[in-house]
Amino acid sequence: MLVIPARNEEAALPGVLARVPAEIGRVVVVDNGSSDATAQVAASFGAAVVYEPVPGYGRACLAGLAALRDAPPAIVAFVDADGSDDLSLFPELLAPVCAGEVDLMLGRRVPVENGALSFQQRFGHHLATALIRLFWGHRFRDLGPMRVIGWEALEQLAMQDEAFGWTVEMQVRAVRHGLKIGEVDVPYRRRSAGVSKISRTVSGTVQAGCTILWVIARELCSELTTGKLVKRRSHVPPAGGFDC
Repeated sequence: MLVIPARNEEAALPGVLARVPAEIGRVVVVDNGSSDATAQVAASFGAAVVYEPVPGYGRACLAGLAALRDAPPAIVAFVDADGSDDLSLFPELLAPVCAGEVDLMLGRRVPVENGALSFQQRFGHHLATALIRLFWGHRFRDLGPMRVIGWEALEQLAMQDEAFGWTVEMQVRAVRHGLKIGEVDVPYRRRSAGVSKISRTVSGTVQAGCTILWVIARELCSELTTGKLVKRRSHVPPAGGFDC
């Protein structure tokens, strides 16, 4: 199952949905308060559409998961709707999770064209991952949106962030819960169409950065109050074929 949060992505979404690999059987697009034809485009490609009118990246992800809870899939994948990620690499993320080698598999963005990642994005992700390594001892290389996680593992995390802190919250909580985590390099490009709501705007960048730092501080305080701050080593899964 693939969950795609989307807000005003009618121009980029067709390219994303057309490239969903055959290994992913179902797609849910969460229309996060769009004022364009995002929902209609998603439906035309056979995706299930979930409506979450209140903007918020984490809020959209939570709405997508809530729609799946009555009949949950074994594995959930996430990707953005802007066409920046290479969906052909999804089998490499899916295979270790399907094989039970890892619980959470992350796509580490490797820019393959100029401007794919802005300076502020690079700085923010380096700072956030450095803080995670300092406090929890796990070396993440990115906070990218392309990821795969087992449903049972995801439920353990009790995700709650409704904004830009969704990705870092998942990664910190995965470490805190002792999940097996892997990362694989994925090519990353500039968005294929449309306008960025976060990384290409000053207000969006500042808001996202503050939210990410707040989530790290909140998770650290939560762990310190329980006296259970644990540092763990990174887990890198072995290569393997896809079988799920």
